[in-house]
Order: sequence, then structure tokens, then C-alpha cells
Amino acid sequence: MTQNDGVLSQEQQQELLEKFDPEAATRKLKGIMGWIVFFGLLAFSLFQLYTAIFGVLTAQLQRSIHLGFALALIFLLFPARKKNLRRNKVAWYDILLALIAVAVGAYWPLLVDELVNRVGRLTSIDFYIGLAAILLVLEATRRTVGLPITIIATIFMIYALYGPYMPGFLAHRGLDLETLVQTMFFTTEGILGTPLGVSSTFIFLFLLFGAFLVKTGVGQYFNDLAVSIAGKRTGGPAKVAIFSSALQGTISGSSVANVVTSGSFTIPMMKKLGYRKEFAGAVEAAASTGGQLMPPIMGAAAFLMVEFIGGGITYWDIAKAAAIPALLYFAGIWIMTHFEAKRVGLRGLKDEEMPDRREVLSKIYLLLPILIVIILMTTGMSVMRAALWSILATVVVSALKKETRIGFRDMVDALVDGARTALGVAAATAAAGIIVGVVTKTGLGLKLANGLLDLSGGYLIPTLMLTMVAALILGMGSPTTANYVITSTIAAPAIILLGVPDLPAHLFVFYFGIIADITPPVALAAFAAAGVSGGEPIGTGVNAAKLAIAAFIIPYMFVLSPELLMIDTTWYYLIWVIFTAISGMMAIGAGIIGYWLRKLAWYERILGIVGGLLLIYPEGVTDIVGLVIFILLIVLQLAGRGKGTSKAQPAN
Repeated sequence: MTQNDGVLSQEQQQELLEKFDPEAATRKLKGIMGWIVFFGLLAFSLFQLYTAIFGVLTAQLQRSIHLGFALALIFLLFPARKKNLRRNKVAWYDILLALIAVAVGAYWPLLVDELVNRVGRLTSIDFYIGLAAILLVLEATRRTVGLPITIIATIFMIYALYGPYMPGFLAHRGLDLETLVQTMFFTTEGILGTPLGVSSTFIFLFLLFGAFLVKTGVGQYFNDLAVSIAGKRTGGPAKVAIFSSALQGTISGSSVANVVTSGSFTIPMMKKLGYRKEFAGAVEAAASTGGQLMPPIMGAAAFLMVEFIGGGITYWDIAKAAAIPALLYFAGIWIMTHFEAKRVGLRGLKDEEMPDRREVLSKIYLLLPILIVIILMTTGMSVMRAALWSILATVVVSALKKETRIGFRDMVDALVDGARTALGVAAATAAAGIIVGVVTKTGLGLKLANGLLDLSGGYLIPTLMLTMVAALILGMGSPTTANYVITSTIAAPAIILLGVPDLPAHLFVFYFGIIADITPPVALAAFAAAGVSGGEPIGTGVNAAKLAIAAFIIPYMFVLSPELLMIDTTWYYLIWVIFTAISGMMAIGAGIIGYWLRKLAWYERILGIVGGLLLIYPEGVTDIVGLVIFILLIVLQLAGRGKGTSKAQPAN
């Protein structure tokens, strides 16, 4: 296939990942230390599988062992500074930190009875172990997911210690250092809190599921399937990127990883057909970021949402609610790339550039494990059991053909790779636990929620806008999991206080935490895409944000009208909601790109954006007005089609 020309090599992909995704910047260890890390990662996965099969341990034991494994392996794999990455040698102080991490992780399992009996009282050893746990978590977080979340967690602890000196409504009694250490490591309200609990159960197993899927070659299959379905359409490669990235989101919990893996294939195709570098990178960045919004397996933060909302809500309830917004998100990108392709006159792929469709369809069975996990979760099976059966299904399905079969060595490698991808999540959720612990202990959540309401005057739309800005700022360079934990404990309560149901409020902050990856000035997914395309990073980010305009509109819509989340609605009204929303995305896309059946005049662009917004908002009067504008726009387009309208311009 000629479109593979210009695809990045594995080495180039790894360099980009290391540059933009801290979680990928690991040492390549060999010799004795390489084997120690290999068996450490394998043991980590086997522990998680054992507890998933035979029953999860009590909260403190499960989470502390999970934390001990993660911290020790992080210090062996992640150097203190990136410039030491190529040395592939573990410094003496990292070995020391790893040993201390093992001691921290083993402290609860070894002394569990004693610790439970003297709850609330710390010995000197308890204090120093707890303090070591806090410092190790902060350093491990800095190494794996970067400085932003580390700084935020540190600021929260300073706030806890110096409460009486805080201004205005932020003031509180303050905690002494011993109380802070006790909260952070000797209760389930700090480091060993809900975020790490979710990491040590649901998230780990789904990362393992993704690692097993990769071993079947499903990643490349997503690309081939996308080319087969969308390759010959107008501007085909861009649509391939959208379709492929939506699928890749199932096996990748990282926007940057998604960009580099699928983008190294799709971006060269787009450039070859005439897309500008910045636009090609933007399509991939916007689509890859949306992978975390795409059911059935969304980003790791969606698993946290189950625990944070509570009240009997299941993961499937969240995935089902996110289905229409995700559909609108990708429909919006698809529509806008289609109009851009028509505007600049880009073709689809030629027959000789297409894969053999019969051969591609013969491997459709590779998608069976994803279908199985959907079916299992809809039947009410627990998330952990569904993940376990899906891992088993992946192994069985892979055996149907020799070229996809997972052998014993592949299984071992998948266990190791799955554990490796879990390290960053474990560190981020442990740091997020520090933040939750401070919020709980000081009552900061309610104070900030009330402060947010005071600032917005108690009105919903200004509160939503302030929450959006907070989520986008906190998401700059931070993992989605940590971003969601912060915004859901601080900003979501403000939205809920105004009468919004829990699920729309939490999905609102979840969406904007993810979209931060393509929002300048710090748009990591867009910067990674620019690294693949050779385009200008900020320009790529601006284009990506423009393409993902749906993501900036839809959260407001489902907060104002929860019908978009399939809450309290009927099937026939749901069809109407989807129809009007997609029509609205078409109108907005045409208005922003400036092309539909022909080039749009300035007033047609305004009509398109206004009419589109009215159509997306699912309410009777706005739908009717929006539909009238939509039909008027079609009439204007048809009427002016043959009258001196500008022809598509050749691509730059």
C-alpha cells in the first residue's frame, strides 16, 4: 500500500512519545536490572489477576500493595531527569528509593492487625513510613506524569498545614504534620483513597485487556478497517484518522499515545493528498483525544466516576449516557473535515492505495472481545469480571488464525506491558488521593463550591463557564484522572448545588478535562501531532480546538437538557434529539469551515452557527427555529450553487 510511505518508524514514534508523554519516557534496562524489572512488572500483573479472580483484599491491603509495586517500579524505570534517559542505568539513589517504596507498600500487609488496633495513634515508625509514602508519591508522580499535578498536590498539603493563615472563606483550623500524615497513609481518605482503589481494581484490568488486544495486532487492524470503510471518500485519509482513532481509544488510555500510534499512519496519508500540515495534525489530535470519550471503554477517569457519583450508578450507566455526546463529537469532526476537503478539492484514496477489503473483513473477528465486554456489562456483570472474561476472550479469539494467535511468550509480554502502562495511572491516582484527602479533611470542596457560586452570582451558565476554564487550566499537562478528581471534588459540587443531576455535572468536568489535551497554549496531543506532521504546534492546537468545537458546546447542552444523556426520555424523542443534534453539527461545521455545497457568504456562516446551536439544544422551540434556519441555509446554498460561486481551491 503506497500510503504507508512516510510512516514514522518505531524509533521515531518512541522519541515523540517520550517527548510529549512523560509516561513513555522509561529506561531500556538490560542485564540483571532488566530482569528484576521484567519479573517485577510480571508479578504486579499476576497479583492484580489473582485478586480479581479470587477476591479483592481489604482496601488498605489491596491499595498499599498496588502502590508498593507501582512506586518501586517507577523509580527503577523512570529516571529523575529526562537527560539521563539514554544512560539505561539505574542510579544508586533510585535503587534506594525503590527499596523504601517496597517497605512502604509492605507496611500495611505486615502490620495490619496492629495498625487497625491502634487506629488514630501513630508511632514514630508509623509517622516516618507515612511521610516517606507522601514524598515518594510526589516524586513518582513528577517522574511519570509531570510537574503540574505534583505542584497542585503540594499546594493542597501546604493549604492543609497553614489553614489559619489563609485569607477569607479559605481559612480553617489547620492540620499538624502528624494528623496530615495519618490522613494521607493510615486512612482510606488520602493516598489509599478511592482514586487508588479504582486504579488497583478496574483500571488495571482494562489496561491489561488493552495490552492483550495489542498483541493480536488489533491496532493495525483498526487502521486497515478504517481505510476500507472511509478511505475512498472525499478527503478519505482524514476520515480514516477519525474512524481509526475512535477505535484506538478502546485500547489506549492516552491521547498522546493514540496520536503517535495511529497518527504515524494517518498523518502522512493526509499530507500526501494535500492537507496542510497543521490541519492534518489537528484532525488526528482531535480524533485521538476523543478516544477517551468513546464508549464502551472510556478513559480511566470514567471508572473513577462510578465511585465518585455512587448511588448505585454502574459503569454501563456512564458509558450509555456518554454515547450520544461521543457520537456528536466524532460526527462534528467528520463533518468539518468533509467540508474542508470539499473546500480545497481533496480526493479520496485510489483503488491501488486501498487494502484488500476481503482480507480486512476476514479479520473482523478481532473485534469480538470488544463486543463481548459490551454484552457482559449490559447484562449487569461487574466491571472487573467483564474485564477478566474479555482478556480470556481475547486469547481465545486470537487463536482462530495463526497470524493473530497469542502464544505463551506473547501472554507474558502482555502482562508486562499492561503493568508498565498502569504505573503512571497508579502514581496519578495516588497524588489525586492526596488532594481528595485535603478537601475532605478541611471542607475545602464546599468552600470552593460556594465561592464559585458567589463569583458566578448563583447563575448556572456563568458557573459552567468558570468550571470549564478551571478544568482546561488544570488539564494543561495533567493526566485526565487527576484532573477529573480535582474538578469533581471542587467544581462539580457547585454545579450540583444549582440543581443539576450528578451524572451530567460529573460528565461536564470529565469532558473538559480531556479536551485540555487539544486546547492551547499547552495542548499535548496537538503538540505530539505537530511532531508527526512537521507543522507548527500552536497552529495545530488552534485547528484541533476548532475541529473539536462540538466538545465545547455539547457539555453545556447535556447539562441544560439531560435528554442528550438518555436520562428520562423516550426512544422516539431520542431519535429526534440525535437527528436535530447532527443537523446542528452540520450547520455549525459549514459555518466554521465556510463551505457546504459551495462557499458560504458571511451571513450564511452566521446563520449556520446560530441555527446549529439552536438545533443541538434539545428543546421544542429552539429545535423548530433551528430547523427553519437549517432549511433556509440549504435553500440559499442550492439557489447560489450555479451562480458564480467559487470553485474549490487547490490545496496548499
